[in-house]
Amino acid sequence: MSEPEPASGVLRLGVLGCADFAWRKMLPAIATVPELRITALASRDPAKAARFADRFGGEPVTGYEALLEREDVDAVYVVLPTGLHHRWALRALDAGKHVLAEKSLTTGADEAAELVAAARDHGLWLMENFLFLHHSQHPAVRERIDAGAIGAPRVFSAAFGVPPRPAGDIRNSPELGGGALLDVGAYTVRAATYFLGPDLTLAGSQLRIDGRTGVDVGGSALFHTPAGVSAELSFGFDSSYRTTYALWGSEGRISVDRAFTPPADLLPSVRWERQDSVQDLVLPADDQYANGARAFAHRVLTGAPFDAYGESLVHQAALLEQIRDRAHHVTV
Repeated sequence: MSEPEPASGVLRLGVLGCADFAWRKMLPAIATVPELRITALASRDPAKAARFADRFGGEPVTGYEALLEREDVDAVYVVLPTGLHHRWALRALDAGKHVLAEKSLTTGADEAAELVAAARDHGLWLMENFLFLHHSQHPAVRERIDAGAIGAPRVFSAAFGVPPRPAGDIRNSPELGGGALLDVGAYTVRAATYFLGPDLTLAGSQLRIDGRTGVDVGGSALFHTPAGVSAELSFGFDSSYRTTYALWGSEGRISVDRAFTPPADLLPSVRWERQDSVQDLVLPADDQYANGARAFAHRVLTGAPFDAYGESLVHQAALLEQIRDRAHHVTV
């Protein structure tokens, strides 16, 4: 099936799944992006699809396959559980639709590679929705590091933890790709490659496994670069809320709180510590949700090159797979 042409520079978007995150965060942000227009929303529950359509516009659709058959959909936003991403993203690509998928893109590297190959073969875009990459605070931090603010980097550390999930939460289901590693742990891995580059070697990892559900509820991993810079990563569904990273160097340290999920009106604070001084740098507020949606639309509408980005998707999945496959397990 050939790729549908976007209408007048506007990408017509279909939504696969009516998740709470889409309702609270992503779809309100998409509604602010002129280059995107929601034309259809699909759920297995007709009432839920109708509720979403009433708020965000577009046609309510019962069933995901029915949405993929529509000619008024140029691209789809996949907000289904992680374990369903591969199946429905692949069907969407084969139907000629561009794909924006929630993270983690897949549960393994082979699945990610298959999706990337399908996107490349069809001349389509496939994007993983790591929204923090579209917030201006992180380039600002990287610019300071490149300018020598902390000297030579020695250690990168990152943590993302949230309190325990409710018993019926899909993140507690191994069949649906649940677990802390693919959810919050993925952020710490992607942040490590953002600052240290892709050439990371895993030194070791551990996962805490819930004895009742079988999913990982937390863990940690240690990577290093060829030059010996360490990346210390921690994540969990069984901790107090924390979302932070820091870079420690030969002459100082930079740390960021509210690193991965800052609200659009938050003025980010970056702490810069040197031997005899501590500065708290307040940066401008930014809306990473709208920025991420806009970036997807821009890449599709301008025909941006995909190959290098596609390789990064497979690499991210491979690093997560290494953490999982080589982890020491502790049952809790």
